[in-house]
Amino acid sequence: MLSVFDQGPPAPCPAPFNMAAYVLAQAAVTPDKLALAILGGEADERWSYAALEAAVRGTATGLLQAGLRPGDRVLMRLGNRVEFPIAYLGAIAVGLVPVPSSAALTAREVANMLPELAPAAILHAPDVACPDADCPMIDAAALAQMRHLPPAAYDMGDPERPAYIVYTSGTSGKPRGVIHAHRAIWARRMMHDGWYGIGPDDRLLHAGAFNWTYTLGTGLMDPWSLGATALIPAPGLDLAQLPQLMDSHGATIFAAAPGVYRKILNARAARPLPSLRHGLSAGEKLPASIEDSWRKATGTPIYEAYGMSECSTFISASPNRPAEPGTLGRPQHGRRIAILGPDGPAPLGHEGTIAIHQSDPGLMLGYLGAEAETRERFQGDWFLTGDQGVMSDSSSITYLARGDDMMNAGGYRVSPLEVEQALSDIPGLTEIAVTDIAVKSDARLIMAFYTGPEPLCETHLATLAAERLAGYKTPRGFFHVNALPHNPNGKLQRRALAQNLRGPA
Repeated sequence: MLSVFDQGPPAPCPAPFNMAAYVLAQAAVTPDKLALAILGGEADERWSYAALEAAVRGTATGLLQAGLRPGDRVLMRLGNRVEFPIAYLGAIAVGLVPVPSSAALTAREVANMLPELAPAAILHAPDVACPDADCPMIDAAALAQMRHLPPAAYDMGDPERPAYIVYTSGTSGKPRGVIHAHRAIWARRMMHDGWYGIGPDDRLLHAGAFNWTYTLGTGLMDPWSLGATALIPAPGLDLAQLPQLMDSHGATIFAAAPGVYRKILNARAARPLPSLRHGLSAGEKLPASIEDSWRKATGTPIYEAYGMSECSTFISASPNRPAEPGTLGRPQHGRRIAILGPDGPAPLGHEGTIAIHQSDPGLMLGYLGAEAETRERFQGDWFLTGDQGVMSDSSSITYLARGDDMMNAGGYRVSPLEVEQALSDIPGLTEIAVTDIAVKSDARLIMAFYTGPEPLCETHLATLAAERLAGYKTPRGFFHVNALPHNPNGKLQRRALAQNLRGPA
């Protein structure tokens, strides 16, 4: 038998459709219910469904009054504040295409995005890096005032039209804009039972910042589309305080990247939590040691999911379908997933590339301005993730390895080419290569290896890197070596770099 999971398609997305209207539909059903609470600041901030929808639709009116029109791209440089999800949904509500971006990006990195993105406006907070641009800037204070404007009508239309764009490093080393359709939120319904085990009575606490796409989707959009309550920690909160917040606010589900679970465990803050049913993990592979330690400390399991910027998560464990030992879990019901060899689906039990069928409603529309690169990611009707796996006869999928040199830094996929290109022109440096290296059984850090006439000051290199790269992309160590490893054909062998690790130059 072949390594193909196909148990029938999901229900089709209704038309006309608007993602923001779908997410906020519960405002008409339970207007006074708590939609969002921001916890642990000087005072907890609370938003009902009615207040949330009013703020979103008022912001939508303000964006139109600023001269923006359906189809315009709007770059978001807002940081970790409530204006972020409100402006995100406000833009989508009236047919604009928001582009959420990490506050950690440097002005130089953002400037590199602008020519291709061509935003019609930038939503900007003063504490977030942003270059000068030939388009209007709308500041966070103006966005806050827009909340009080009369509500805009939802722009209903084809669910296939672009809704938002997220950036990923891309295997080419150049950040790529991943264009998603309005239907992407409808496709996430497959995650509700296939991963979350969530219902309208749940209170989901997500550990991430508002401006992380993992938080936007799992922490906000999905709970709201069900009428559940989203709990978000205040900016700057010590992660060791999260168990106390879960306990005092009755969190039933906790979502975080593996590194957050590790930090809570290392701080010895994990403890039994009577209201918590389970945790969720995504962004990078969950080490078995973390899952085991968390279960022992809290009495609750963690359910892992595998996905990517191009299709969110599509393989997962869940309360209804716990993962078999050593596996990621199974494809979510409604997905069509395969393990591909060179000539198509591989036999069950054989290694191949994890792939998603092109008909998946959660799959991206394509890469912005990169039609050729989009086509290259397909093998026939299958979108190639680049990651290797094996499917068992029960459809469980074991993750083997990345099929490329992509790195993982705290849940963010980072291309080594992007980091290398940003640092390659530093004086005194002849050649540079980066890779992520295991520093513990459950932690990896990005390290840089370089050649040159003599070792350079590591502090100086770190300073230059911090000026050019977001913090999560910045190497944590720089090592001077005599030569970088190459194969007989001259191709750089990044996975062999760790053999040169002898200590700081």
